[in-house]
Amino acid sequence: MKLSLCNEVLRHLPFDEQCRVAAALGCQGLELAPFTLADDPRSLTEADAKRFRDTAAAHGLVISSLHWLLVKPEGLSLSTPDDALQRRTVDFLRQMIDFAAACGAQVLVHGSPNQRNPMPGMSLQDALARVESGWAALAPHAAAAGVVYCIEPLSRAETNVINTVAEAAAVVDRIGSSAMRTMIDLSAAAQSETEASDRLISRFLASGHLAHVQVNDRNRRGPGQGDTPVAEPLRALKAAGYKGWIAIEPFDYHPDPLGCAAYSAGHVRGILETLT
Repeated sequence: MKLSLCNEVLRHLPFDEQCRVAAALGCQGLELAPFTLADDPRSLTEADAKRFRDTAAAHGLVISSLHWLLVKPEGLSLSTPDDALQRRTVDFLRQMIDFAAACGAQVLVHGSPNQRNPMPGMSLQDALARVESGWAALAPHAAAAGVVYCIEPLSRAETNVINTVAEAAAVVDRIGSSAMRTMIDLSAAAQSETEASDRLISRFLASGHLAHVQVNDRNRRGPGQGDTPVAEPLRALKAAGYKGWIAIEPFDYHPDPLGCAAYSAGHVRGILETLT
């Protein structure tokens, strides 16, 4: 298992310094949020991707993954009934797939609750159908690029469109592409699931649906900064022979961004060391 730090935690720092800190904390990778890399991520090029990849490599890191895909540019939506707007959103996500591949990333995580929420007057079923059609359109592009595109279940406080791993897995099955998978975020799972995260991990790794893990707490802080279990999910990952990425993704940076990153990385690394 490999440990990655979500770079928005350190977005106040230049990218080279983000890499230095992540490496010093014992991480092997960075999970990039495109909105931290450019005011308008549509401007990101293959040359930019190679520059970020090479900067990370200079610190012994790789770009593990991308997430927070639709924070910028503003106004995009997969659930929209406007076909032209949905096409623009899908085209932008295809660009992010290409950017991820050029960075050397293996995974994209699609959370972005606002861009999947039902539009005014739209039913939940119609919103899900629209979002699913967008993801289905992306699957062949992800497969051709050699990356895995993960549908992220989110808490009900964020969205009512896909809240559980089982719901995401059902979408994955309907799309029917090996490039389309799901993942688990410990904070969201602690808020939305009725089954413990370690059991979900065991079940959905065995079924082949689960391809990525983000660790954090239901209180939105880092792993170990609240009461959300971390050791049990990591033990389940090890027992299943998981070889993928574990990304540290806090939202509330307590006591400050660097302190949160350091505590989180130390907590996860300490647990992993006891499992070896």
